[in-house]
Amino acid sequence: MEKPTVERIGFIGLGIMGRSMAANLIKAGFSLTVWNRTSSRMEPLVRAGAQAARSPREAAEGQDAVITMVTDSPDVEEVLFGPGGVSEGIRPGAVVIDMSTISPEVTRRLAARLAGQGVDMLDAPVTGGDVGAREGTLSIMVGGKPEVFDRCRPLFEAMGRTIVHVGDHGMGQMCKLCNQVVVALNLLAMAEGLAFAARSGVDLEKMLAVVRAGAAGSWAMDNLAPRVLQGDLKPGFMVRLQQKDLRLALEAANQMHLPLAGTSLVHQLLASVEAYGGGDDGTQAIVRALERLGNFRILPEPSSP
Repeated sequence: MEKPTVERIGFIGLGIMGRSMAANLIKAGFSLTVWNRTSSRMEPLVRAGAQAARSPREAAEGQDAVITMVTDSPDVEEVLFGPGGVSEGIRPGAVVIDMSTISPEVTRRLAARLAGQGVDMLDAPVTGGDVGAREGTLSIMVGGKPEVFDRCRPLFEAMGRTIVHVGDHGMGQMCKLCNQVVVALNLLAMAEGLAFAARSGVDLEKMLAVVRAGAAGSWAMDNLAPRVLQGDLKPGFMVRLQQKDLRLALEAANQMHLPLAGTSLVHQLLASVEAYGGGDDGTQAIVRALERLGNFRILPEPSSP
């Protein structure tokens, strides 16, 4: 018997990414029930038409699918299987879609536990940053059963532009870690290019205008370099979350006996940013580590009061 379409959704986790993703689901006409540990974050979505839940269990009750968009593997496990968790309220035949970035190994274990309740799971991490979340242009990489992916595709289309089924459980997370490796090295390339220009006396604005239009162009050059030039370290994606993702990538690489020298270097440079209190800054704050190493400034001097 064909399973019903996915129309009623529980959404758990309303941070920088999750709140915009949930808003786009409401705009697309889905019925949404939301839950967040900090309840005030639910209020804008309730005003937009969502229902507020008092627990993950309540967010899951009666839903066709439950989306989790939280920080790390233990957080996903807690909202799914902790006291008052999703597993206590979700019905057989529903789908859990984890759009967080977590351990592939943990993902496979969670999928097996949910299968024991008759619940399917997809791991569907995203890339595209806060801008992609707001504009509904995220890239979404999905692991799990192909037929479950097909059933949930309209939901993904409300949040993203590039939506690819990449394999079985855990493969969505593996694909996301590939993305984070490339993102990390592009981040360093952007920062070192700015450092070289700043130290040499090249006009940073003019350098950026010409370099980003050529072979050195990248998402980091388009989206993060202009923020650096404005002295803007506000997060589209926080340093501490990038560090979590790089830790996951390096752990997986270690299990495969695969050296990732560049990724390790970025991880250490961002550790310096964290050591100076920049864990909640945007990842463009990597320039702070280069400033300290080179004993000069890339970011503009702060304005006088």
